[in-house]
Amino acid sequence: MNWHSFSIGKPKLAFAQAGVEEYSARLRAFATVRVEFVKPAARESESAALLRRSEGMFRVVLDERGTEVTSREFAEKISAWEMRGVKNIALLVGGADGHGDDLKKTADWTWSLGRLTLQHELALVVLLEQIYRAFTIKAGLPYHRE
Repeated sequence: MNWHSFSIGKPKLAFAQAGVEEYSARLRAFATVRVEFVKPAARESESAALLRRSEGMFRVVLDERGTEVTSREFAEKISAWEMRGVKNIALLVGGADGHGDDLKKTADWTWSLGRLTLQHELALVVLLEQIYRAFTIKAGLPYHRE
């Protein structure tokens, strides 16, 4: 399974950059992960760019109004996608103004990391950590504790 993260704007916060690098490196043991950044613009332009980059992929749109799941439920979702033969997953992280309606309509799944609105740099770090956590759950590793 190949994971493609498309986020608006490069992380400017040093700790966010470090978090992206850390979890991207950890994920290499489980899957191919590419983290790409899209130049900030007007919301509709950002959404159009995300749509172009994610063409033909299974789209997971990050949105505070999406479905909330536990880490274990997310791991089960990944297993279900694998069983369905999903090969390329696009993780779409919007900018300060969120996603446009056209992009939201194309989502295969809309995921909320929680009811809080997260700054996009922080959302990207949390997103990558949760993917890593899900893979460790699936592998039976002791990273996740309940």
